Amino acid sequence: MKKYLIPDEWRIIEDNFDAENHLASESIFSLGNGKMGQRANFEESYSGPSLQGNYVAGVYYPDKTRVGWWKNGYPEYFAKVLNAPNWVGIDVLIDGEKLDLYTCKVDRFLRVLNMREGSLTREFQVTLPSGQCLRARILRFMSMIHTETALIRYEIEPINFSGNIEYHPYIDGDVKNEDANYDEQFWNIHQVGSKQNYGYVFAETKKTSFYCGFGMKSQLSINGENSSLLPKVVSSEKKIAHHYTFELGKGQVAIIDKYVAVTSSLNHEISDLEKATETAVNAVYEIGFDQMYLQHKKKWAEKWAHSDIVIKGDVKAQQAIRFNIFQLNQTYTGEDERLNVGPKGFTGEKYGGTTYWDTEAYCIPFFLMTSPSQVTRQLLMYRYKHLSKAIENAEKLGFTKGAALYPMVTANGEECHNEWEITFEEIHRNGAIAFAIHNYLRHTGDYSYLFDYGIEVLVAIARFWSQRTTFSEDKGKYVILGVTGPNEYENNVNNNWYTNKLAQWCLKYAIECLDLLKLEAKNKFDALVIKLCLDVALELKHWQDVVENIYLPYNEKLEVIMQQDGFMDKEQMLASELPQSERPINQCWSWDRILRSNFIKQADTLQGIYLFEEEFSIDEIKRNFNFYEPRTVHESSLSPCIHAVLANKIGNVEKAYEMYMRTSRLDLDDYNSEVHEGLHITSMAGTWMSIVEGFGGKRVYDEKLYLSPSIPAAWDMYAFKITFKGVDLVVSVNQKTVSVYSQSDAPFEVCLYGQKYEIAPQSTVEVTR
Repeated sequence: MKKYLIPDEWRIIEDNFDAENHLASESIFSLGNGKMGQRANFEESYSGPSLQGNYVAGVYYPDKTRVGWWKNGYPEYFAKVLNAPNWVGIDVLIDGEKLDLYTCKVDRFLRVLNMREGSLTREFQVTLPSGQCLRARILRFMSMIHTETALIRYEIEPINFSGNIEYHPYIDGDVKNEDANYDEQFWNIHQVGSKQNYGYVFAETKKTSFYCGFGMKSQLSINGENSSLLPKVVSSEKKIAHHYTFELGKGQVAIIDKYVAVTSSLNHEISDLEKATETAVNAVYEIGFDQMYLQHKKKWAEKWAHSDIVIKGDVKAQQAIRFNIFQLNQTYTGEDERLNVGPKGFTGEKYGGTTYWDTEAYCIPFFLMTSPSQVTRQLLMYRYKHLSKAIENAEKLGFTKGAALYPMVTANGEECHNEWEITFEEIHRNGAIAFAIHNYLRHTGDYSYLFDYGIEVLVAIARFWSQRTTFSEDKGKYVILGVTGPNEYENNVNNNWYTNKLAQWCLKYAIECLDLLKLEAKNKFDALVIKLCLDVALELKHWQDVVENIYLPYNEKLEVIMQQDGFMDKEQMLASELPQSERPINQCWSWDRILRSNFIKQADTLQGIYLFEEEFSIDEIKRNFNFYEPRTVHESSLSPCIHAVLANKIGNVEKAYEMYMRTSRLDLDDYNSEVHEGLHITSMAGTWMSIVEGFGGKRVYDEKLYLSPSIPAAWDMYAFKITFKGVDLVVSVNQKTVSVYSQSDAPFEVCLYGQKYEIAPQSTVEVTR
């Protein structure tokens, strides 16, 4: 772990420059606005280790899958998240010497991510090799209003000298991905140019032909007065730069404001891209830096008004939850159904693709209760629009009759994950997509989505499960063979309980939804039967047979669910027995050794108990938790949050707090020594779940809201805001009482600790814990 960041309720603070931490900080201090984002690379030159990262939402490259063998159904490419042309750069020269913090003596340094305002600032004082000392202050933000734009203010002040200063704002298309094969570059640069104070680069991705425009304008001021100095234009085949050269006296201040626009053919016709880029730059340039920043801060205030969680008495816990919420809100805004929540968001290249099952299992619970329902509906529409691709994917694997297998990883609906044990075997992702529809309906009551779109997804998924099961004559049950569950430290296992349980539920739920459609909208039901060639009598009879007769492994002696067949054949060890020098095991052990061990990467059986908690008694949950959690190494970012929720359910608040701190500070404290590769964006929604569903005890049964709050001993109080069926609620918990404030203009019913309460309009109910 790394613990170099200063605890603060609203800010992430780094108060000392250490080049060893720079890659991690580039991830942690990243910015985004839903349409684009960037790692916290320095504006000025930096010759030390750095992962350059500028990303445009929805833009990817289909890199040829490199394997020494090929199998039918194997993905033909791996979708890379592309590093786009670098627009953040502003080289700074002092008497011809480049400012570079890697070679300077850094006398003072402060980097701050202001989560309340959505901005990144740096302040430093350095001494150059020449002995010249200067102070700098930089402010950067990516507009949440004008989402194709970003602004940078770069200020310097000579401390012990007067001299010649140069600012070189630029856009550079000569970029590559860190994981590029053979240092391949993925952009064709079509235009580089400048007119007056406007510079631009227009580029196209290879193979996928996404066109993107990058434009900039700058304004120089000295001692608070705008300068009329015109820049010298310096261009090359892939780069445009504007050079401002001027004299600056000791104690004087020079500021350059850089206005940037990033556009793409996802949002504009290619023929309009040049005009759209210049128009976007001019618009924010005319508004001005200060007014743009004011608008941006107001937008963030609106977001926090709906999604903030307050914790008193524990600054690290408070800082962590806000960091997680901040990253989620700047990664996905729900304005475009073609976009999704990438596992790294706008913070790194690793994993590739833009969509995993993480979205449905973790992110949808967050957006369901912190955003208008339309935001979650967009995520569901994303999957509906990809249904034909999911059916194609299943066909490649030999499935028929409209069965759908959604991809493990995708950028456009096609499977693009390049590990066979995941691509072919981690089929539980289908269940997460179906469950997300159920989750949406019970939180919103929007059955129009089910009747118009979701039912087709549920039928296609049910058809997949009905074909993926095999009837075992030996067991007299339906079995599912050769799978990988959420615990990816087990591959090619038989009868993973979580997978089998999800298959059973998906089939049962599809039957229920078809019955509901027939009852509520017979004409739509009849049209669906024709469209899908659905043999209602034959297919649904088989589905019901699987539901009633699927095999769910269970150990009678231990009275616990078995993760899969043969789990107890492994040597049974506890994670606490592992030497710290061998953690994380995925970085210290061979894959062979991991697969032969009983260690669990993340919640697997417990993931299923979390989803279907109402089917189990407290004693059953406790037995399974106490069996599986000690064997879990939590080397997936998705693991601690599920354990936090279940630990609260069984009354182990101390364990829940341990798991909450781990999931919430996973990246801030770099638990798994990998934050330099990017943040774990999708698991951050699990941090929110740890509080709201964990400590808050929030559940929805029969489309009604239930709360059973607990509180860690370290906290004086906490409060969270949720939206349920259009009603905004504020839940406040302290060591003695729980209160729920309803902002509705109508009475609202809530169940607290099993007791029903009706809250009057714009009123509060308070109960003793």
